[in-house]
Amino acid sequence: MDTADSGEVRLNGIEICGLSEDERAKLRLTQIGFVFQQMNMLKNLNIIDNIMLPGKGLNKGKESGRELKSRAMLLMNKMGISEISERKITEVSGGQLQRACICRSMINKPRILFADEPTGALNQSAAREVIREFTRLNREGTTILMVTHDSRISACCGRILYLLDGRIRGEFCPDSSMTYREREAAVTGWLTDMGW
Repeated sequence: MDTADSGEVRLNGIEICGLSEDERAKLRLTQIGFVFQQMNMLKNLNIIDNIMLPGKGLNKGKESGRELKSRAMLLMNKMGISEISERKITEVSGGQLQRACICRSMINKPRILFADEPTGALNQSAAREVIREFTRLNREGTTILMVTHDSRISACCGRILYLLDGRIRGEFCPDSSMTYREREAAVTGWLTDMGW
């Protein structure tokens, strides 16, 4: 969204700093998904229309409204929120709304997904569902870049960067052969060593 002051930024071989604002907007729409901490849903649309909105911008005649709605409902089913599809955003819980935001971020099948505290408003069961879906997406080729303060969520990641005051202070890659509990203990120990 911002332009770089110096250096290069490449996404799938494309140097994005030299792109026009319209080209960057198209790249965001086609290659990148966002899960914002503050939800950023439109109040005048119901849940499913909010989820479908990025898809409408991308498809413009390529995919019927019925096909897009079917894809949105599939995502909602996976997140366990299909029953709220016609509700307004003021009529659902914070956890349901966050899962709807995750569905919206995945509607265009992005190559990279940026997630800012995607499980912060969720109970443990819903958080596990979200992380399972992120894991599935990652296996299918979507890169997930997630910010979290939850060491349990970090333990699900293949690579963890510890940031302090805007700088990377450490990196940890848990052994993929570890059980979740072993990974959680290793991540917690590493974070303690980092002074967290």
